[in-house]
Amino acid sequence: MQPYEERLTAPRSWWFASVLVGVAMALIMLPFGTLPLLGGLVGGTAVAAVVTSAYGSVRIRVVAGSLVAGEARIPVSALGEAEVLTGEETRAWRSYKADPRAFMLLRAYIPTALRVPITDPDDPTPYAYLSTRHPEALADALNAVRQSAP
Repeated sequence: MQPYEERLTAPRSWWFASVLVGVAMALIMLPFGTLPLLGGLVGGTAVAAVVTSAYGSVRIRVVAGSLVAGEARIPVSALGEAEVLTGEETRAWRSYKADPRAFMLLRAYIPTALRVPITDPDDPTPYAYLSTRHPEALADALNAVRQSAP
């Protein structure tokens, strides 16, 4: 069985926006001279790039009988049947259908998602909503782990 791993990287436009933040900081520092201008450009770009990188570094993995999504680690045995969400269903489950108790690994720039019910009676979390670029592959990986369990 091949384990599943995906990194939810930020889109290219966000990296371009990081450069624009640096340019804005440079313009703010312009009245103070050339050296502060360069410091604003480099510093503003660097800070915005770090924030973009941190936001886009979250991973979803299926390893060792568990679904690992960001900071959450959920045993596959505690998960129900995964539901692939696309288009309007994705928007609905991250807005008006959303349960405040749900675990949401939400990235608005990813148009598809997977909703997996959490069946553990001791866990008050009703489901996990996972933004993913490959919802079918993630659902297949979860099913493969569930079928291979004793």
